[in-house]
Parts: sequence; C-alpha cells; structure tokens
Amino acid sequence: MAAISNDWLPALSPEFAKPYYGELLKFVTNEYNSKTIYPPSGDIFNALHFTPLSKVKVVIIGQDPYHEVGQAHGLSFSVKPGIKIPPSLQNIYKELNQELGTYIPNNGYLKKWADEGVLMLNAVLTVRAGAANSHAGKGWEKFTDAIIASVNQLDRPVVYMLWGRYAQKKAEFVNNPKQLILKAAHPSPFSANNGFFGCNHFKKCNEFLESNGIKPIDWQIENI
Repeated sequence: MAAISNDWLPALSPEFAKPYYGELLKFVTNEYNSKTIYPPSGDIFNALHFTPLSKVKVVIIGQDPYHEVGQAHGLSFSVKPGIKIPPSLQNIYKELNQELGTYIPNNGYLKKWADEGVLMLNAVLTVRAGAANSHAGKGWEKFTDAIIASVNQLDRPVVYMLWGRYAQKKAEFVNNPKQLILKAAHPSPFSANNGFFGCNHFKKCNEFLESNGIKPIDWQIENI
C-alpha cells in the first residue's frame, strides 16, 4: 500500500497502532499476494492522496471499489479514462445535468472533483476481483470511520452527500454544527428513482458552500 504522506498522516496515524489495523494490513497483504485485488495496491489511498484533509469541502461515500478489470483506481464512483461509465455514475451525470445543466461527458474519470476538494471515499477500500463486498468486515470500515471523524473535527463548513443506507451509516460520526449532511437514495439503477433523481444535492451543496464564503465545486467533468 502506498504510504499516506500528506496532512492525513497525523490525523490517521493513531489508527495504525490499533490491533484492528494490524489485522487488516495482514489480511490485505495476503490477499494481494494470493489473489487478484482491486484497486492496484498503489491506488488504495488515492482519495486521501488527491484530496488533502485541509482541502476537503465535500465528502461523497461509496460502498466498496468496482470489482471488474480496470475500473477501480481509489476514488468512489470513478473509473479510469477509456473504461465504460458504470450505471450509478451515469445516473449521477443525469442528475447533474438536470440540476446544473452540465453536459454528460464521455468518461467516468472523477479526479477533477477530488482536485476540487471532493473526498471520493469508499467505506471499504479494497475488493476481490469479481466479488463485491468481499473485503467488507475486515477492518476498513473502522479506518474510514476515522477518516470521517477527522473531517468532522474541522472547524469549518463541509458537505456530506450520503447516498443509500450504507453511506448514511457514516452520519453517526458527524455532529459538527458547521457541516451539512445531505441524504438521498443510492444512484444505482435499482434505487435512483426512489429519491436520488431530483435530490438536488449538487445545487444544495454549492449553495451551502457559497453562503459560507467558500468557492463552489465545478461539477463539470470534461470530455476526453
């Protein structure tokens, strides 16, 4: 695993000394040595590498990485250029188009959002090829709880966009009165019509940021 080297390190270093993290590290190392695991080991912490704690404006939480070839690269909902846009991300783009008039791009590479201050975090950071949720319950959830708790401790506004019940579990770690929690159904084709479409989260997010004197997110992902 690529080491965390930016300002997330002091915030998260207490976790490295806890027994669960030692067990998690042992499990993940063995998995990478014996099976096909996504994302590539050097990409596991990309959400933290691309969006330093001091730059976080928005948090979007996914469940676990995509588990098919070439998809996962360490950012929730994002895929690398050249990879087919997954259905949930297609629905995210549709909602953005309805809310903000952004055009629907030809790729699913969301690094621009990470660079803008959107922490694109999965609750579980690794997965076995072809087996969704195969690394759930191994310790990643505790680690990403600590990430959310670190954001909660920031003395400034942050927006959490929590889609689906799995992501909404993380809300229990947020009690900062300066920060905003937005909840909606998951953008999956199975649930998007149950409250994700029409949620206006992107518009509400930017209105909240602007009302607090913070530059809003440019949500337009450009064509490649």
